Amino acid sequence: MQSPAPAAFGKPTSVCNTCVGFADVLNNRYWLVRAGESYSESFGEPLTNPVWKTSERHGLSPLGKEQVLRGLTPDLESLGACSDGCWLWPSITQNAYQTAEVVAYTLGIGRSRIVPEYSFLDARGVGALENERLEFARRVVEEGDLLDAGWKPEKGTDGTPHESVNDVLVRMRQVLSITETQYFGDDVLLIAPDSDCLSVLQAAVLGVDLRQHRRYAFRPGEVRQLQLSSEAFDAKPVSFSCPDPPKCTRRADV
Repeated sequence: MQSPAPAAFGKPTSVCNTCVGFADVLNNRYWLVRAGESYSESFGEPLTNPVWKTSERHGLSPLGKEQVLRGLTPDLESLGACSDGCWLWPSITQNAYQTAEVVAYTLGIGRSRIVPEYSFLDARGVGALENERLEFARRVVEEGDLLDAGWKPEKGTDGTPHESVNDVLVRMRQVLSITETQYFGDDVLLIAPDSDCLSVLQAAVLGVDLRQHRRYAFRPGEVRQLQLSSEAFDAKPVSFSCPDPPKCTRRADV
C-alpha cells in the first residue's frame, strides 16, 4: 500500500503560497466542525492566547450548547456522518472539546473515540489584537488576509501567537498528515474553536487562492464535509502579473 503522505499533500503552486494544491484523494472522509459559541465569543473577546484554552471562558455559552444540540448533531445525522462510527478530533480548547463530548453522547459514540488535539487545531492567534474587541480584531484580520496569505497581525506583548494564513495551513497539514497515517476508510471529525482553521484547510484542498479562504467560513456549530478538488493536482508553475508576489498589496478578487 502506498504511503498516504504523497496522496495528501502536493507542492505549492506558486512562490507566494496564495494557491496551494492537495491531491484529489484522501484515505478518510473528513467532516469540518466549528465548535459552538464560547462564553468569550459571546462577550466579544478574541481570547486566542493558548494559556486560556482550558479556561471556562472558552466553555460553551448557552447559545453554543443550543447550536450543538439543535443544529450540529442533527446535521451530522442528516449528512450521514458517523453512520458507521467515527473518530472525533477536537482541539482541547473548551468549546471544541465540549462540542465533541456532546456529539459523542448524543450519537452514542464511545469516549475512547475522542482524540484530544493539543495545538494544531488551536484558534488562530491574533497577536496584539487580543486586547481589542472581537469584531474589530476580525475585521482587521480579514482585511490583512485579502492582501497576502503571509500577512500577520502585529506581535503583542503577552505571548499571544500572531499567525498568518500560511501559518494556519502548516498546522492543518500536520493534522491531516497524522490522521491520514493513523486511519484508513474512517470518518474523522476535525473540531476547531474558530473558523479560520477550517476555511483555510478547505480553500487549500480545493486549490483556491488562500486570500479568499473566507468564502468557506463556518458559523459556530456548523459542519461540512471536506470537499476535494474535482481536478487532479497540477504541479506546473503558475505565472503572476506581479514580479514579486509576496510584496504585492493588491487585494484578492472576492
